[in-house]
Amino acid sequence: MAGTVQTLTNLLNPVPGTFHLRSLNSKSNKHSFNVINNSLILTKARSITPTLIIRNHTNSDQIHGNGGADLPARKSGILRFSVVVEPLFSFASNNFLPLALVGGVALGLANPVPGCIAHRYQLSKVSAFGIFIISGLTLRSEDISAAAEAWPVGLFGLVSILLLTPNLSRIILQLHLQPQEFVTGLALFSCMPTTLSSGVALTRLAGGNAALALAMTVTSSLLAIIILPFSISNLIACGLGATVPTGKLFRRLIFTLLIPLILGKAFRESFKDLADFADNNRKLLSVLSVLLLSLVPWIQVSRSRPLLLMVKPAAFLVVVIMGILLHVILLGFNAISIRCLCALSGGSKSIFAKKENSTALLLVASQKALPVLVAVVDQLGCTFGESGLLIIPCIAAHLNQIIMGSILVSYWNKNEHSLGNTKAA
Repeated sequence: MAGTVQTLTNLLNPVPGTFHLRSLNSKSNKHSFNVINNSLILTKARSITPTLIIRNHTNSDQIHGNGGADLPARKSGILRFSVVVEPLFSFASNNFLPLALVGGVALGLANPVPGCIAHRYQLSKVSAFGIFIISGLTLRSEDISAAAEAWPVGLFGLVSILLLTPNLSRIILQLHLQPQEFVTGLALFSCMPTTLSSGVALTRLAGGNAALALAMTVTSSLLAIIILPFSISNLIACGLGATVPTGKLFRRLIFTLLIPLILGKAFRESFKDLADFADNNRKLLSVLSVLLLSLVPWIQVSRSRPLLLMVKPAAFLVVVIMGILLHVILLGFNAISIRCLCALSGGSKSIFAKKENSTALLLVASQKALPVLVAVVDQLGCTFGESGLLIIPCIAAHLNQIIMGSILVSYWNKNEHSLGNTKAA
């Protein structure tokens, strides 16, 4: 009785804090609960609200059983899962473009029905429109104006991209390979403007003039709308004995490439919040652009699946090697051109001799744009053969140029880092 009175006295005059009541056996446990219940009524009446935490070790063990013993094993399993999954997510994020393109081809080969349905509803045209809308949304005016001082380098880059390197198509067309669409596809690929994003990205990684790279990319894409119909007609159609509706192709390229690019840029300049969103979510928009691009090989491969299954694996290997050789030739041509221009315009003091400018010129002028080719092939229909067979070698060549460009940039950065360490020592 005296113990109960003492307990009530303590509860009616509480000390702020947390109370831990531990029971040693079931009888004392029941007694403690009765005391606490009565005490809570009294404290409520006097508006006192202490925090009570009741722990019953006996019941706790009965409830949880051996669960505590399994906790370290569960944590260990989660850690092992995290160690395996995180590198996979990192790899997928860093290589999203090639994975998406290869995935589109694989899906088209595995089950062509959805791709054929998408073609029926002209989803590939929507895809190209969306890609260039995104390009306009992410196009910053200040980046283009920053390249003005290196305009001679940019001018030669445009000449190389749109007028000089397309002549390689004449040599490519001399090759004999079955199916012939593989050769024609690579010839078309050599006529395209530079890549829409990877050239600029590689230039940034290499420490080059990214503004110059972006200016060459945008300008070549715009000029290609005018030049491509004539290049394809004169360099490829004549060699194959085919006829390209130049005026019709020009109009279609305006609606497919130029108008969405202008719309995207107009939206960016008209709505500041949209411009901020585009700048803050460039990674997300890049992923969306890649997904739209991957729709095209998926649709075209689905349509051409019966023919693709008839192609021998050796032909695919030859196409991959041809794509590698094409990129090596482009790199070699532009590297030699840079050396010659340096010699003719002041040697080491030439604007072409600046490492930032020469890096941007070499990387950007040596690449060709897959999205533009896809739009052109889609507009040409079956003029040069099955569109799926035309696109396959270009996908391989596009992946090759990205991989080779990444290796080259990594090599440059490694050498520069080694040189910096040597000077520091």
